Amino acid sequence: MLFYDPTYFLVLIGFLLASFASMGVQSAFNKYSKVKSIRHYTGKDAARKILDENGLYNIRVENISGNLTDHFDPSANVIRLSDSTYNSDSVAAIGVAAHEAGHAVQHAVGYTPIRIRNSIVPAVNLCSTLAMPLFIIGLLLGMVNLANVGIILFSAALVFQLVTLPVEFDASRRAIKILDSSAMLDEDELSGAKKVLRAAAMTYVAAVLASALQILRLVLLSNSRRRD
Repeated sequence: MLFYDPTYFLVLIGFLLASFASMGVQSAFNKYSKVKSIRHYTGKDAARKILDENGLYNIRVENISGNLTDHFDPSANVIRLSDSTYNSDSVAAIGVAAHEAGHAVQHAVGYTPIRIRNSIVPAVNLCSTLAMPLFIIGLLLGMVNLANVGIILFSAALVFQLVTLPVEFDASRRAIKILDSSAMLDEDELSGAKKVLRAAAMTYVAAVLASALQILRLVLLSNSRRRD
């Protein structure tokens, strides 16, 4: 029952949601990576301008290999932009770079959701490590209460993902607002950047739904074991 059961369709649904979201952001990025900014800002330029306008001169902007591996590392005070973003003057690159700069601004102003997310990382990592072993052991040995503890611990990942949603949406909101007010992008270009960031945000929504479906599956398995 644990290794093959009808509830696997919930895992499949979650996988499909995540796959479609990933395809969506890749499609949007590919489309608008071909649309060049008329002002020829690069991703690096956009990130640097946003940082400087917010007084964040101590944060570096560096290149990192890969595609869509862009991220802000608060521990090192650096925004790392991927090969497809760093030196590109496309609408997609500028939008992604501005989003990462938005994360840097969040840290600088003490944005509450990002502080909460950072504070729960150690606990979430521990819960994620223990969750499935406890669930599997509980199910195999018929210890339903132990299996339920595993489900509760697994739910920590869902909590983390839920807290991540406002962090990501707010970073995009900040990015679009700054790109608009600074006139780095014109109206049509700004619309393209919004579509790229909206598609990227959907990957986080899909992750939440996939985790919720997995928890539902674990609950169904646990209840089935209890009935047995």
